[in-house]
Amino acid sequence: MTSVTPYMALALQVTCHSVNRCLDRATARQRMADSIARIREQVIASKRFIGPDVRLVVLPEYFLTGFPMGEGPAVWADKAALDLDGPEYKALGEMARAADCFIAGNAYERDPHFPGLYFQASFVLAPDGAVVLRYRRLISMFAPSPYDVWDRYVGIYGTDAIFPVAETEIGRLAAIASEEILYPEIARAHALRGVEIFVHSSSEVASTLPTPKNIAKQARAIENLAYIVSANSAGIADIAIPAASTDAGSKIIDYRGQILAETGYGESMTANASIDLAALRAWRRRPGMGNMPSRLPLGLFADAYAAGEAQLRNGMVAPDGTVTPPDGPAFYRERQMRVIDALDKAGIL
Repeated sequence: MTSVTPYMALALQVTCHSVNRCLDRATARQRMADSIARIREQVIASKRFIGPDVRLVVLPEYFLTGFPMGEGPAVWADKAALDLDGPEYKALGEMARAADCFIAGNAYERDPHFPGLYFQASFVLAPDGAVVLRYRRLISMFAPSPYDVWDRYVGIYGTDAIFPVAETEIGRLAAIASEEILYPEIARAHALRGVEIFVHSSSEVASTLPTPKNIAKQARAIENLAYIVSANSAGIADIAIPAASTDAGSKIIDYRGQILAETGYGESMTANASIDLAALRAWRRRPGMGNMPSRLPLGLFADAYAAGEAQLRNGMVAPDGTVTPPDGPAFYRERQMRVIDALDKAGIL
């Protein structure tokens, strides 16, 4: 395994300027372009301040757009979802080249194979501007996921695209999207593919008290012996909810669950810390009670998980094979109630 010199990672806490109140696509796209230009300056200036050994910068969840607040799927896809070869990804690639580092983030994006839908994607861009990781969020309250179009999705992209891990010069990277940090299965599936550093783009409620997500971040790091670089937004501007509701708490956690750096409120570069892959790799090969991945009998759990399945696979595909986009938030609420009822009838709840 190639040796990697310790380097600095940064969970950059920036304000999200939402596009919800933009009246048309052109206005929304201009706001995204302005956000990229602003964040590009912040990334480059932060690296200049912290040091040239900054190799990884993680940006918050949906940092270009905010999230849909009642907009239908077609409206949000047109206004806020990026195209895979669109100008936003090209500009983000230019940012990675200009900063000479890996840039991780999260955005809504369209896929020509699934017209009418959009996915929430976490991505990593290499210093040459190329996308080296694309992970589509699998568990979401109000957005489609690959599981909703499973057979077609796997047929097009293969199973390796479900829990992708990128082998890079700064280690093996994988992404967890926002509240998916609460689901140990998401992290574990990536861990079984060798991830060393999780990039976690989030836009979450902050509190002076421990929050579920912050507790989960440390748990996921301990369970999988992996670093977590978690970037939260510095609030969401131009939206109906109070702007600072999703502010503060960007942090870097090491493979023992120790918080190495954490940011307070507002835009900040203070969540930066050293990533020492040699130490992580040595720790993973150290026998003892704390080496949880080496002690996990996976075969014990396969049947138990299969027996409890109640979520509908291919739930957005009609009998004739066509994709059927949801008509709005009510679709997701009704689907969740059906799952709750099924779990209740099975005696699980």
